[in-house]
Amino acid sequence: MTVERTAPRGKPRRAATKKTTTAAARKRAARPEMVQLLTPEGERVEHPDYALTTTPGQLRGLYRDMVLTRRFDAEATALQRQGELGLWPSLLGQEAAQIGSGRALRDDDYVFPTYREHGVAWCRGVDPTLLLGMFRGVNHGGWDPNSNNFHLYTIVIGSQALHATGYAMGVAKDGADSAVVAYFGDGASSQGDVAEAFTFAAVYNAPVVFFCQNNQWAISEPTERQSRVPLYQRAAGYGFPGVRVDGNDVLAVLAVTRAAAEHVRTGQGPMLVEAFTYRMGAHTTSDDPTRYRRKEELEVWEAKDPILRLRRCLEREDAADEAFFSDLAEESDAMARRVREAIRSMPDPDGMAIFEHTYADGHALVDEERAQYAAYLASFADHGHEGV
Repeated sequence: MTVERTAPRGKPRRAATKKTTTAAARKRAARPEMVQLLTPEGERVEHPDYALTTTPGQLRGLYRDMVLTRRFDAEATALQRQGELGLWPSLLGQEAAQIGSGRALRDDDYVFPTYREHGVAWCRGVDPTLLLGMFRGVNHGGWDPNSNNFHLYTIVIGSQALHATGYAMGVAKDGADSAVVAYFGDGASSQGDVAEAFTFAAVYNAPVVFFCQNNQWAISEPTERQSRVPLYQRAAGYGFPGVRVDGNDVLAVLAVTRAAAEHVRTGQGPMLVEAFTYRMGAHTTSDDPTRYRRKEELEVWEAKDPILRLRRCLEREDAADEAFFSDLAEESDAMARRVREAIRSMPDPDGMAIFEHTYADGHALVDEERAQYAAYLASFADHGHEGV
């Protein structure tokens, strides 16, 4: 005979309710708050902690920055498709996160980028054509980092966070009041280098802003497969503040980054900014995003386009006329022509240069490899070709 055991009436119901209530409370507590000053419809809103006053000229300047950055990015993507570049990482959709943060910094602040910060490079005064040399294989960067306080692009995921932290520790020891900014993506936030950078920055009170562009996808991995909590909340575990900002709102990004930079300059230690945005294009030109994300998702984010959002604001506030937009379109076309001319006039890289600086002194194996590669190149000339 089977005896069915039952709990006293009412207890299971109370336990289930308590469990459900606790889960709901946790969900509410984990719900991210996001700073926004400009709605997708272009309407200004206020935030109690991040006030921002702008002139019509400043709004037009931010709009121009984003439009020219997007045009340069589109031109670089086209050049890669035409075989002029080996690879290109597009920033399409992330213009507000980059222009807003870039324009929030002072000249004496120092930036450590990844490989997608074309808009930040623009704000730091780096000629756009110089960004193309590395992706064409002509050089390892193409600009002097100390002339613009903008470090060379970093391909190794997350390592620049450590570089920025070390540099910031040096800034503090020198007694300077500059801010250091480390850019990285949501995928890089899962790297051990970033965790170590957070630890060192917190312990040594380093004046570094960790700026995470959460574009929702680490190549094909969505953010929810990388973290159980919103990324900005990770900062609390290391003992410093974090904030999430609408990364498609250039005004909110400007205000939040400006406040974060002032926070670290005044000796209050590091701060994490998560710019919640979206990568509307591919991870790089070698990627096909249609294989892992839905068209409907892209359409939702296209409605939040950062450039369209600011244009609506300009029109709503009568801060720009048709002549402004027309002149900007002509300026964009002129820049695209200059980029095309610059890339096609770049010299081919010296194929033998890779062997020249591997060791300070001679090395038998390198000498052997140099001779083998020279013979390989010569074989093309034997068949009527000048090179690879």
